[in-house]
Amino acid sequence: MRPIPVDTPAFFNRGPSPLARLAFFGLLSLVLLFTDTRYRYLEYVREVVAIGLYPLQRVLLVPGVALDYVQDYFGSKRQLADENATLKRELLTSGPATQGYGLARQENARLKALLGLREQYDGAATPVQVLYAGRDPFSQKLFVNKGSTGGIEAGEGVIDETGVVGQVTRVFPYMSEVTLITDRDQAVPVKVERSGVRSVMFGNGTGHAPELRFTAPSADLRVGDRLVTSGIDGTYPPGLAVARIVDIVRDTGQMFARIACKPIAGVDRSEYLLVLARPDTLPPRPEEPTHTDAVKKSGRPRDGTRPKAHRG
Repeated sequence: MRPIPVDTPAFFNRGPSPLARLAFFGLLSLVLLFTDTRYRYLEYVREVVAIGLYPLQRVLLVPGVALDYVQDYFGSKRQLADENATLKRELLTSGPATQGYGLARQENARLKALLGLREQYDGAATPVQVLYAGRDPFSQKLFVNKGSTGGIEAGEGVIDETGVVGQVTRVFPYMSEVTLITDRDQAVPVKVERSGVRSVMFGNGTGHAPELRFTAPSADLRVGDRLVTSGIDGTYPPGLAVARIVDIVRDTGQMFARIACKPIAGVDRSEYLLVLARPDTLPPRPEEPTHTDAVKKSGRPRDGTRPKAHRG
């Protein structure tokens, strides 16, 4: 048999040898590198090529960017859902405490004011807490958490941080009854802080404003005047805020003016009160005039006869 000749590929049989080509292109690369480094000839070529390839680069980056966007979107949505659920649980847990913060802050301020008042009276005052209001709709009464065992006595005045609330009317071993100044059976001697006019404020019962009674229409009173305790009854110290005048009706045909007042103290909202002890010593009661003093003052005996003139 005749052997088959093995033909050499035409690429390696024609032209320069591979070694010569490698040397040529290596030398050309070195020349281009040197020229570019020295004279910056290829900067413009690079800019043109970069501008031409930029759209292609952006197109090739689109799938990766889209994938990252989808992953971030679903990851953020899941994270937001988890955070939302966590915040809802925290809100439900801290909701009651948050709602009571404002009330606790107000009560704290009231307690500080009561402590300041207690220091003014040298400890002759007892702080109490309101338990509940009276059930009788026609009376204005409160029940507090201290009684005779706590040193409370009937007749003592009761105030809060802003003014007079009422008076202790009944005392039990562990609680006391306080009648508010708005009750129809309560009366507080007061005076107008601006003018000094004295009067008595009477309660009018449920749904009615207290009023000043037995006050002449010509008295120096104005709407908005502040009424304070006069201190003449021995129950309340002088100068405690009681009420403000809200309405004045001066009828010339009536003997007394109609003067409506609004209590300053929190008679229907205060939770903590202060019971003021009565002073140890009260002013002595004036003695009753004797028959001889009355005759000397009037100049005639009680039987109506004129005294006999003395002859010299």
